[in-house]
Amino acid sequence: MRKQERYALTIEKLKELFPNADTELHYETPFQLLVAVILSAQCTDKRVNIVTPALFERYASVKSMAESSQEEIYSYIKSISYPNSKSRNLKKMAERLHEVYHDEIPDDPQELQTLAGVGRKTAMVILAVLYKRAVMPVDTHVHRVSARIGLTLGAKNVLETERQLLSNLTNAEDMSLIHHQLILLGRYICKARKPMCEQCTLKECCKYFKSKNK
Repeated sequence: MRKQERYALTIEKLKELFPNADTELHYETPFQLLVAVILSAQCTDKRVNIVTPALFERYASVKSMAESSQEEIYSYIKSISYPNSKSRNLKKMAERLHEVYHDEIPDDPQELQTLAGVGRKTAMVILAVLYKRAVMPVDTHVHRVSARIGLTLGAKNVLETERQLLSNLTNAEDMSLIHHQLILLGRYICKARKPMCEQCTLKECCKYFKSKNK
């Protein structure tokens, strides 16, 4: 199967599987989304969603978090991964967001990455979800399923996966949607240890499935 045929069929099948795919993080404001994405690093969305209701109630504004202490922020997020570094980053992020950007989330990837706790992947998620930019955030799920399906070839890290996906999705209608579809595929079907190949509708275009069933 030629590369573009594989991409076209993959997009078609993903639309059938997850037609309304979106982030599973719960949020109501851009600031809440930013906080939730920072907290989700190396942590499940399910765990983040357990923590954020009380956190968002306490910190209803950027200013309130900026003026809080790291210790108090920690008390709300202590059950998630790396609470010490994340509580420190949330305070610093809120301080800069309030002082420099006047509580407005930047729409530039470089400016986003000047905020504590915001790396390239987090910045791309904000651009994709909040601003609907044609970017491709790559987490472990996207990295894994892209290689298995055959959308990428020999990508050694998430940045190489991102570059290959972007170079082949130039005509995609909704990059943000595809990003979320690939995440959900990896989270619920194409799992790391036990991929549920028999239940997956992408068998027809998946290199991994074909290699296991020769």
